[in-house]
Amino acid sequence: MSTITPIVMPKWGLEMREGTVTAWLVDEGAEIAVGTPILDVETDKISNAVEAPDPGLLRRRVAKEGETLPVKALLGVLADASVPDAEIDAYIAAYVVPAAGSDADEGASAYATVDVDGFTVRHARRGAERGVPVLFLHGFGGDLDNWLFNLDAVGEAAPVIALDLPGHGQSTPRLPGTTLADLSNFVVRFLDALDVERVHLVGHSMGGAIASRMALDHPTRVASVTLVNPAGLGPEIDIGYIDGFVAAESRRELKPVVEKLFANPELVTRQLVDDLLKFKRIDGVTAALQSLAAGLFAGGRQAEAPGLELEAAGKPVLVIWGRDDRIIPAAHAAHAPAGATVEVLEGAGHMVMMEKAGDVNALVKRHIARA
Repeated sequence: MSTITPIVMPKWGLEMREGTVTAWLVDEGAEIAVGTPILDVETDKISNAVEAPDPGLLRRRVAKEGETLPVKALLGVLADASVPDAEIDAYIAAYVVPAAGSDADEGASAYATVDVDGFTVRHARRGAERGVPVLFLHGFGGDLDNWLFNLDAVGEAAPVIALDLPGHGQSTPRLPGTTLADLSNFVVRFLDALDVERVHLVGHSMGGAIASRMALDHPTRVASVTLVNPAGLGPEIDIGYIDGFVAAESRRELKPVVEKLFANPELVTRQLVDDLLKFKRIDGVTAALQSLAAGLFAGGRQAEAPGLELEAAGKPVLVIWGRDDRIIPAAHAAHAPAGATVEVLEGAGHMVMMEKAGDVNALVKRHIARA
C-alpha cells in the first residue's frame, strides 16, 4: 500500500483552535527534509512556520494562502513520486478533520490551579504518564504559554509540567520574595503541592536563573538542567527592555519592546501584544514586576549569577541560546559550567524556544534521555 503522509494544522499551545495560512514556503514537487519550514501560519497568539514532521516529496498544497483552518485540518500531502495522482486525490477527498473536543486535553481542563502558601498557581500537566517530569520555568513578564511550541513535543518523551510563576500569567499577582532563592524555594513548594519529588528543569531567561538556583539549593529535587537564553551566567542585561516592559501602558509603547525578544519581529501579533497588556492591567502586576526588577536587576545589571556555580551541583547541563538575543548576550553561553552541552542557534533571538522550536525540542528530549 502506498504511503501518504499528511501535513496538518498543528496545535500550538493549550488553547489553539485554528490558524490562518499566511504563506507557502515550498512548491509542489519539492523534496522535504524533517524540520524544513513548509508554510507560515498565524494564530491569535503568534505567527510561526509549520515544520515538516517527516521527510518526503510535497505532492499537494491543499490549504490556500489566507485560509483559516481548524487544528488538524489537512494543509498538504507528502508522498513518493510513484504514488498515482488519483490516489492522492482520493486521500484528500476522504480526509476528515477530527472533531473539535475529541482530544482529551482540549478546553479548560488543559489548565489547573493549586494553592501554594496562599498563592493560586495556574499550571498545566501534559505528556507521557511515566518517567521523571520536565518542569518548564518561564522568564520575566512571561507565563506558561511561552512554551506553547514545546510542551506537547517534549511530552512525547516524558511528563511535562509548566506553571505561571507568582506575579505572572494567571497566578496570584504578588511575589513570595524578590531573590532567586525566594523564587526557587517557591517552585519546590509548588512541586510538593503536586506531590512531585524530582524533575528535569527547563528554564528560560529569569526562569533559567531560578533553575540554576534550585539545582544548587535543592539538588535532590533536580535530575538535569536545561538553560534557555538564561539569566544567571553573567551581569549584562538590556535593562531598557525590562524597564520598557514594566512601564508600557499601550500597544504603541509595548509592541516595539516585545519585538526585541525575537530575531524576526514579524512573529509578534496584535493579539500577543493585547494579551500582554491585559496581563499588565491586572491589579498588583505592575507593582510585582517593579519589585522583581529592582531585586534582580538593580543598577541595570543582573544581581545574581548562580549559573556560574552550577558545576558544583553535579547535574547534567544543557545551554541553548539564540545567536541574535538582544536581551541577554549570547556570549554568556561561554560561561556555561564545565561539561555542559552548549548549542547556539542561528536565526533566533531571546525567544529561541519559539523561533527554533523543532531544534530546541530535539535538544531537550536528547538531554533528558541521556540524563
